[in-house]
Amino acid sequence: MNEFSIPESGLVVLIGVSGSGKSTFAAKHFGRFETLSSDYFRGLVGNDETDQSVTAAAFDALHYVAGKRLEAGLLTVVDATSVQPAARQSLIELARSHDVLATAIVLDVPVEVCLERNETRGEHRVPKSAIDRQHQQLRRSLKMLRREGFARVHVLSSLAEIEDAVITRHKLLNDFRDQHGPFDVIGDVHGCLDELVLLLEKLGYELVRDRQGRAVDAVHPQRRAVFVGDLVDRGPDSPGVLRLVMGMAAAGHALAVPGNHEDKLVRALRGAKVTLGHGLDKTLEQLEAEGPEFTREVQDFARSLVSHLVLDEGKLVVAHAGLIEKYHGRASKRVRAFALYGQVSGEKDEYGLPVRYPWARDYRGAAAVLYGHTPVTEVAWINNTACLDTGCAFGGQLSALRYPERDVVAVDALAQYAEPLRPLESPHGPQREPGVLSMADVTGPLHLKAGERGTVKLSAAQAAGALETMSRFATDPRWLRYLPPTMSPAESSARPGYLEHPDEAFAYFRKHGITEVVCEEKHMGSRAVLLLARNPGRFDAPEGWLGALHTRTGRDFLAPEVERALLQRAHEAVEAAGLWEELGSDWVILDGELLPWSLKAESLIKDNYASVGAAAVAATSAAVDLLEKAAGTGLELTALLERTRERSGNALAFRESYRRYVGNKDEIRFAAFQVLASEGKTHESRDHGWHLGIAQKLAVQAPDLFKDTAWMRVSLDSGESTDQAVRWWEELTMTGGEGMVVKPWQNLTRGPKGWVQPGIKVRGREYLRIIYGADYLQEENLRRLKQRATDRKRSRAMQEYLLGLEALRLTAVGEPLWKVHQMVFGVLALESEPLDPRL
Repeated sequence: MNEFSIPESGLVVLIGVSGSGKSTFAAKHFGRFETLSSDYFRGLVGNDETDQSVTAAAFDALHYVAGKRLEAGLLTVVDATSVQPAARQSLIELARSHDVLATAIVLDVPVEVCLERNETRGEHRVPKSAIDRQHQQLRRSLKMLRREGFARVHVLSSLAEIEDAVITRHKLLNDFRDQHGPFDVIGDVHGCLDELVLLLEKLGYELVRDRQGRAVDAVHPQRRAVFVGDLVDRGPDSPGVLRLVMGMAAAGHALAVPGNHEDKLVRALRGAKVTLGHGLDKTLEQLEAEGPEFTREVQDFARSLVSHLVLDEGKLVVAHAGLIEKYHGRASKRVRAFALYGQVSGEKDEYGLPVRYPWARDYRGAAAVLYGHTPVTEVAWINNTACLDTGCAFGGQLSALRYPERDVVAVDALAQYAEPLRPLESPHGPQREPGVLSMADVTGPLHLKAGERGTVKLSAAQAAGALETMSRFATDPRWLRYLPPTMSPAESSARPGYLEHPDEAFAYFRKHGITEVVCEEKHMGSRAVLLLARNPGRFDAPEGWLGALHTRTGRDFLAPEVERALLQRAHEAVEAAGLWEELGSDWVILDGELLPWSLKAESLIKDNYASVGAAAVAATSAAVDLLEKAAGTGLELTALLERTRERSGNALAFRESYRRYVGNKDEIRFAAFQVLASEGKTHESRDHGWHLGIAQKLAVQAPDLFKDTAWMRVSLDSGESTDQAVRWWEELTMTGGEGMVVKPWQNLTRGPKGWVQPGIKVRGREYLRIIYGADYLQEENLRRLKQRATDRKRSRAMQEYLLGLEALRLTAVGEPLWKVHQMVFGVLALESEPLDPRL
């Protein structure tokens, strides 16, 4: 058996004289669509597989199709004679242009066999002179194939070898898609052994030491480390770092990619002429002291490292200097050069260093790319990429990113071991103005880090929808600091005659380990955010600016003069309530409802609800009158008349429901129910009793502006307490109220299965007529509506909530506007995803 292996993707060139059996060999070892035959393409373009006059056109077509297959990452086999160097070179260039490996398989069949087979081909016979010429060209080619650019050359020198050939396929060396982690991806160590040990311990690894006390391995019961390269130079102990990382890699506890410093070290150890700068001279001295055996091990290890790793089904890519999407999983010199050194513009900066192309700003790939190489001040996500080199050797930090959690863990450098050639830059670019916004911040796909609470992914389509809304309708981003999340509805009720009921809200919180909740009246208004500031400069606002009032999608509610009067009254109430002193702040953001609802939804009520209601009442009333008259003549219409009377009653109930939302525009009220943030603080960890207490103080001071919120504290362990809450909800909704919102009493809560919903709305039976239609309570309609799915709505509500909390945190601690704006934008982007608007 003659067994050899080829890459499972890439280009395979079959080389052999006409009649050597290439097509038979291809049919035996490769799939139907994997092989591209030159004869077949002659037939495609000229209707004759033997028509040599169309050879040029046939190969143009073959190269085009081969290029498309290689672009898609598919194994592509070219079945042509390929005995001429020029023909092979065009195929090698094709492989290089798609950054894949080219493999040659040579069928070196005796010329006599080829001539004999040729005689049996009938009208497809090739002239004997052509076969003789091809054979001579093949003999000359055998000596030069390996120098032409093929990664592997397999020569089958006899009929027996061809017959016994077994071809296996192997993954590319960078293909670790079957490795799912979890991983701890560690930035540039640069010889900082002590910091690496501290970081590994902080990450939960247990150090293993040899008899001399040297760290030779680090073990985690559940995770693996991945090093982004540049293990050596600059720091005090490059051999110690290498010994530890090599030990972890050998034991299967770590993976690594090479950095440009390892690449240069290998060349120096092999005797190449290199410049001994950037700490290389110190590393070579340290390795010399370790002895030749250890130095050989280092050289072998560094040479074995693959340019980049593709992990977790292609969702994660690790490369020292980063990698653009089209290079992921590819293998070529330029892929390796990019992975090790990045892409430079050819210019020098003021420090005499190459200006690197900011590839991450244009990256739009689905895979997260983690890299190092260029030291930055902090780890930050830029278009689903993150640089983990935070300049440990320069006195910064040694950082790691937990994957898939995307949490950053770092330790401070114990000393500054080297002087940076240029100051560390922000990952977002040099000298960015805090208040300057950029399209790159809001162009999807995006991965927004909601602090320590997780990461929210946005698609390009979601980002585009949000950008349209924000650019056309949103208020000034300087005071657009928060957008409230959508609110999750309760699951469909198991009770007959109800679509929503408190039972299901209580059950949700019990399931997540919550024992105490607050039930708050759901006002008949529009969700609103009120920002009040005594110091306009804090928000880069003009002198005399008092704050802002906007909708949950960032739009202004009121005309400027009306808004200013409202804000002035709100300032007076906050002052009188002593809230500035209580919060220790000169600004505050409040969450609440603005009443009446018709203030924002007047056109919806007039154009939709009123017209539908009027038509329904008129039509059903007329139908009832007509049926009653017909029944008076003796016709049997009892069932139809009963159904029509029911529908007429439903229409009247629908009209009554929406009319409750029509209010006086001159009687604006703000029902505050949560204090979101103030200087230096966010308040999601304070219980709702504290928040509602402040709302009550404001209502006492300015009842003409602030409306109090009715609420009830409920113990889910007490049947009496929950029964009382249900009765309160029934009374509230039967008298025209919209419903209630059930929230964890302690506010922000993490349960055994993750973050718990901040609130679940339970709407009343009559209010739901507006949402689902006048006849929604009819048995057949209600049965169908109870099949509604709330999972997507609930998931989106949580994502929006986490982004909103991060926006508040960033505002409270004075982070740049563009960072806040990204989070606010993310909430709006999630809102652009179509969901059932009735939920």
